[in-house]
Amino acid sequence: MELVVLGTGDAFSATRFGSSAVVLGPEGHVLIDAPDAIMRALAHASLRSGVEVSPSTIDDILLTHLHGDHVNGLEAFGFLRWLEWRRTGRPLPRLHTTTHAADRLWARLAPAMDQGGTANLSDYFELRVLPKSAPASIAGLSVRHRMGRHTVPCCGFLISDGHRTLGWSGDTTWDPGHVEWLSEADFVVHETSPAPAHTPVEYLNALPADLRARMGLVHMSDDFDPSSTGIRLLADGELIRF
Repeated sequence: MELVVLGTGDAFSATRFGSSAVVLGPEGHVLIDAPDAIMRALAHASLRSGVEVSPSTIDDILLTHLHGDHVNGLEAFGFLRWLEWRRTGRPLPRLHTTTHAADRLWARLAPAMDQGGTANLSDYFELRVLPKSAPASIAGLSVRHRMGRHTVPCCGFLISDGHRTLGWSGDTTWDPGHVEWLSEADFVVHETSPAPAHTPVEYLNALPADLRARMGLVHMSDDFDPSSTGIRLLADGELIRF
């Protein structure tokens, strides 16, 4: 299984793109979250990883929650694909998220995207609400979600191609139940930032060695101290195979 890390920064980072990635599924690329400067993040990751990841290669988006560092890029992505649809008739991208986020997403985007009241969310994305108790099939991948603990409703993902599984924590405060759920994955991408809204690295450092060896960190502040942990620190544009 492969993924390209787009960004590893927290909401206030001046040196990293916002925490996000593209999973290379058997039937297409799947974007996890859409941070600020999404076009630049995709271009940077394509150059560094050697894998083209762009709006032209991405037809599915997984959304964890509605904080700006995870959704601000939807505006540019949505407008670009809307213009392409008008020119070529190419189908709109599919946007997969929880009921919590789906219910408020258009209110979040409308002031910038409603074109004077003539457009709505369906003009930009095909919205698909993730099932609560069953996997979703997305680009040949099986995707399960679980709600974490954050200042707004936020979920994490278990994403499987049938052979290997990726765990993606989403933004969450320290939640042993969430970590246990993620631990079945072959590789876990977990956030780390200061409490109370996020997971301090000290908690992750106390996890079993086997799990720490299968873990990579994102959502780091610019002054994050690499010597504070032995867990792998992911990098913007990194290609991961596991």
